[in-house]
Amino acid sequence: MEDPWADSAAGTPQQPSSSQPDDSRPAASSAPATASSTPSRASRLTPRRLVAQPTRLQAVEDDPLGPLGPLGAAGPAASDPPLAPPAPPVKEQLPLRTTLPANTGSVRRPGPPDPHQIDVDDDAFAQPSGPRQPPPVLAAQPSPVRSTMQPSVSVEQAAKPNFHITVGDPHKVGDLTSSHIVYSVRTKTTSKGYKQPEFEVKRRYRDFLWLYNTLHANNPGVVVPPPPEKQAVGRFESNFVESRRAALEKMLNKTAAHPTLQHDADLKLFLESETFNIDVKHKERKEPNLGESKSVLSSFGINVGSTNKFVEQDDWFHDRRVYLDALENQLKALLKAMEGMVAQRKAMAESAGDFSASLHALSTVELSPTLSGPLDALSELQITIRDVYDRQAQQDVLTFGIIIEEYIRLIGSVKQAFTQRQKAFQSWSAAESELQKRKASQDKLLRQGRSQQDRLNQVNAEVADAERKVHQARLLFEDMGRLMRTELDRFEREKVEDFKSGVETFLEGAVEAQKELIEKWETFLMQLDAENDETVFYRPPVIEGSKPAGDTAVDRARARIDEDSD
Repeated sequence: MEDPWADSAAGTPQQPSSSQPDDSRPAASSAPATASSTPSRASRLTPRRLVAQPTRLQAVEDDPLGPLGPLGAAGPAASDPPLAPPAPPVKEQLPLRTTLPANTGSVRRPGPPDPHQIDVDDDAFAQPSGPRQPPPVLAAQPSPVRSTMQPSVSVEQAAKPNFHITVGDPHKVGDLTSSHIVYSVRTKTTSKGYKQPEFEVKRRYRDFLWLYNTLHANNPGVVVPPPPEKQAVGRFESNFVESRRAALEKMLNKTAAHPTLQHDADLKLFLESETFNIDVKHKERKEPNLGESKSVLSSFGINVGSTNKFVEQDDWFHDRRVYLDALENQLKALLKAMEGMVAQRKAMAESAGDFSASLHALSTVELSPTLSGPLDALSELQITIRDVYDRQAQQDVLTFGIIIEEYIRLIGSVKQAFTQRQKAFQSWSAAESELQKRKASQDKLLRQGRSQQDRLNQVNAEVADAERKVHQARLLFEDMGRLMRTELDRFEREKVEDFKSGVETFLEGAVEAQKELIEKWETFLMQLDAENDETVFYRPPVIEGSKPAGDTAVDRARARIDEDSD
């Protein structure tokens, strides 16, 4: 009996048989994957027709599939070989550019995965694996190309001009009555306000003093770096000239680095003018009150001649004034101790020189070379010690002493700024008093009526002018107070940096001097402990004459000394 759900062929229907099963049963009853390989199955290329067949139920004992199986279908013979398991589907290899050749023995190069890569390994279907491990993260390696770019700076710093000023070549000029020291001031700058980026002029000490006073007058409330003080005695000594040169150089560099003072026209005149004296005289004729500190206040028509006692109302300025007084006293005490230490080093150097002369005199009268040689070597060692003490004393003055003196003078400059602020307050008070007088006159005229209208108009104008002066004086005092706060903060920052640098240089110089002394003493002790004691310090006398060198005792001693020294 045929399967009612089976497709019938176009030919004659087959007869059912109970003894011989039909080979054309559906593929689902035997092996679902082998239906296409059965030879008795009708070809799919022939046309098919659905035919309704009658259904008959018949019990089949030998049917292993039960009543649901196709009746009359032929079962597999006992002699037939077992069927092979179905083969898994194989994915078609696509010729993609990103496909890598299958090579299980290759080592994957570490690095980030390619997002366009397609994994087509056939083993991935047969042997499923766990989640893919992430690639190792490599440490950042320094670039072999060294960058030559400078670190970035702010826009304000980039726009700020740079100055590098050196003061050198001090030399004495003039006759006995007008002799003085002239310095070469060499400037390198990036400012566009100067004619050239590099130039050099000649200046003397009073020119530096003129610059300091002028900058103070032009910029009230600003702490102007001061020049070193005058000295009438010993002003042509080499040590004093060198210390003054270093102080003047530091003054100019600090002035040029100040954000306000570097734009002053008088600083440009000082650094650049080739006819400085003529230009200064011409400027003084045009501005006769240039060197007076009241010139800025007088430009507003404000009286600065008031002698009223000033009482500080701001606690911040009061505390700073007390602090500056204490700091000045401490720095003066430190400078005094520093001068005593420098004098002691110079005295030790002088004593070492005297000791060396005495040892040398003793070595000349000693007959035994085993004693005269060490004495003479010790004499030369004392000469070296003397030079070290002299050099260290000079370095102490130029590294640490000059900073102490500079900040003592800077405190004086800060006090001048306090004095200018005090004068501004007194001017404000004077303007307030004048305004009260004008208002009293105005009230008196108003009470008298309109009989003196002309006088009243004049008084009204005077009151308006007095109010304008009061307003200007108050603004000047407030602006000067804000400026001085900024200047004092700048003073504190620079003080910390300068003293830290000065102390480090002072300590480095002291350590180097002690190392040099230790090295000299150790060399001398090694010579004393040498095996050949007779020839280490022996120096044969110098015999004047043109006698050629020969095989004498002196020549042999000289040869031995040369060999030992090598």
